[in-house]
Amino acid sequence: MNNKTLFIALMALLLPLSLLAQNYSSDLEMVYKIKQEGFNNSQLEDLAFWFTDYAGPRLSASTGDKNAQELAKQKMEEMGLRNVKIEEAADFPRGGWDNLKTYAAMTAPYYTNFACNPVAWTGSTNGLVKSEVVLIDAQTEEDLAKYEGKLKGKIIMIATTTTLTLSYAPLASRYTDEELEELAKEPNPTDPRAMPANMATMLAQAQIRRKVNEMILDEGVAVVLNNSGNYNIPRSNGASYTHGDPEPTPQLNLPFEDFDRMQRLLKNEIPVEMEIEIKNRFFDSPKIYNVVGEIPGTDKKLKDEVVLLGAHLDSWNGGTGAADNASGCIVMMEALRILINLGVQPKRTIRVALWSGEEQGLNGSRAYVNNNLMDRDTKVKKPGYEKFSVYFNMDNGSGRYRGIYLQQNEMARPVFEAWLKPFADMGASTIAIRNTTGTDHLSFDAAGLPGFQFIQDRLEYGRTYHTPMDTWERLEIKDLKVNAIITASFAYNASMMDGLFPRKP
Repeated sequence: MNNKTLFIALMALLLPLSLLAQNYSSDLEMVYKIKQEGFNNSQLEDLAFWFTDYAGPRLSASTGDKNAQELAKQKMEEMGLRNVKIEEAADFPRGGWDNLKTYAAMTAPYYTNFACNPVAWTGSTNGLVKSEVVLIDAQTEEDLAKYEGKLKGKIIMIATTTTLTLSYAPLASRYTDEELEELAKEPNPTDPRAMPANMATMLAQAQIRRKVNEMILDEGVAVVLNNSGNYNIPRSNGASYTHGDPEPTPQLNLPFEDFDRMQRLLKNEIPVEMEIEIKNRFFDSPKIYNVVGEIPGTDKKLKDEVVLLGAHLDSWNGGTGAADNASGCIVMMEALRILINLGVQPKRTIRVALWSGEEQGLNGSRAYVNNNLMDRDTKVKKPGYEKFSVYFNMDNGSGRYRGIYLQQNEMARPVFEAWLKPFADMGASTIAIRNTTGTDHLSFDAAGLPGFQFIQDRLEYGRTYHTPMDTWERLEIKDLKVNAIITASFAYNASMMDGLFPRKP
């Protein structure tokens, strides 16, 4: 290779690096304006009230979910977003379900009322049920035989060997510098063929539980008690149910402390009695909907390309879904409010979408991808696919952004390095190559489109999610202001960059 050829080859290698630095750097003047608007004129506290205390629980396809969608549409229009609509997303076979009343108390050997949560999409009691509690303690099918013919109209609980020990961890926590450094490293691969050592035991237990479920129906059990939750707070979840099927037996989640107290009494042969009343309403609601609004792009060539922000509006039936995920919804809306108030004229359209059905399997975001970007079954790309730039998601609670997950998209690293620089003093600088799971960015990533979730401080994540504790008090407004500012900056940068956001090969 002669000197001229070598020079050309070196320039070919160096030119992309210079372009990266040029194309991906932040508009620091705009970052300054975004910070000023986000810190000094924030509307987050007002939005927090409307989407928690006022909206209440927002179970997918419930009355609360529908009311929250109307509220979101109203607030988006008040902010000045354009093309705001409640958009049909997908079929929702479970249908609608509302909880109207829940009461549970132990009445013998003494009286105490319990904090409890009905399992969504399970049935109602026939008025107030008063019954002894029967503990089903069975390791084999033979063990179950002794309960045959004895469960009609009874309140039952399935024995558990789970134990609860004292925790010395703080109630809320932030990532340490050491933890963030570890998070930024390439994770060690795991063998997907690896199976838990106790798999045989787990399968046997699952088989017994199936037999118990059959017995519950055959015997006409009144109520099933579940051990779900601790800190004297029950958790929320849902039953597998298809609208039109017979209503499932009423199920009630009790926190570990209450469940285990009764279990110990029964194992010591001390009779336990309870009274329970549950009123639930099933109704035909075969669809779920997303709420979308946007700041239209202004560049003639680029205005049809889309930068998308999103979070899920649905919640479980306990609490008001504050951290999960009203926090994400109000941050995304606040980010667009900031840009509107600054009079931003983005080249590309910046759109926000508030999803429904996330808790039952990312239904809203998957439907958006399927309807607008790529058919999930055929993998046929739709017209919007080539005009889609990037999706940013927030769904890790109320904690401050500390960086972002790359979802293995190494091409995004120089982009995020440049965009995070103005926020390093806020603690947001970590870039993790690894994938993170469990929320709506996965719908886009699965279609080969750039979809990202921010790294957030954990705060009370494990203690409050999916419980009645997830209320307004779980919102850390100071952190959410930072998140809205960073989101607004990312959205602006993505809307103004020279090309579409880099995709995985």
